[in-house]
Amino acid sequence: MPAESKVEASTVRPSSAPLTERQEARRRRILHASAQLASRGGFDAVQMREVAESSQVALGTLYRYFPSKIHLLVATMQDQLEHMHGTLRKKPPVGDTAAERVAETLMRAFRALQREPHLADAMVRALTFADRSVSPEVDQVSRQTTLIILDAMGLENPTPEQLSAVRVIEHTWHSALITWLSGRASIAQVKIDIETVCRLIDQTEPGAGH
Repeated sequence: MPAESKVEASTVRPSSAPLTERQEARRRRILHASAQLASRGGFDAVQMREVAESSQVALGTLYRYFPSKIHLLVATMQDQLEHMHGTLRKKPPVGDTAAERVAETLMRAFRALQREPHLADAMVRALTFADRSVSPEVDQVSRQTTLIILDAMGLENPTPEQLSAVRVIEHTWHSALITWLSGRASIAQVKIDIETVCRLIDQTEPGAGH
């Protein structure tokens, strides 16, 4: 499967030790509860006490997994992107060029988030508010997005120039989410911006003229 070897190895959650099966199940319940609360009421609806009650864990245990609501919602976004990636792999993009495939993939991901606007707003707000203490979780979101884009490109060993283009595409996609959520951009405008930035991919292909 394209792009898995190096990048996917780095998408495992940064942790001093792997979680046991029971701990992983508990973590999944927490993330599910976070997503459910955010879907219903957005950022403000995600209260740590309610998440603990809904996921049937002690409040102190919840804080050991996620030190703050921001940590939790950023991890929720990574989890949502991971699930989205699995869905995208079942039905890969069909564009003729790498740029077309990436644009199609990112618009499909965007529309998935569009179907849950409260959840999308909560996760994007958390990313925006995140400080250095949340860097590991933010890095996971970035790595997962990178993996989705590289898979769509069909690349296993991207060049530094290609990775730079991927980062610019990620920034544009994230910015497009913010402008759409704030009502400053339509879906049509988002699509144009995504398609425009994805043309960078064609310019970074080996042998492409600059």
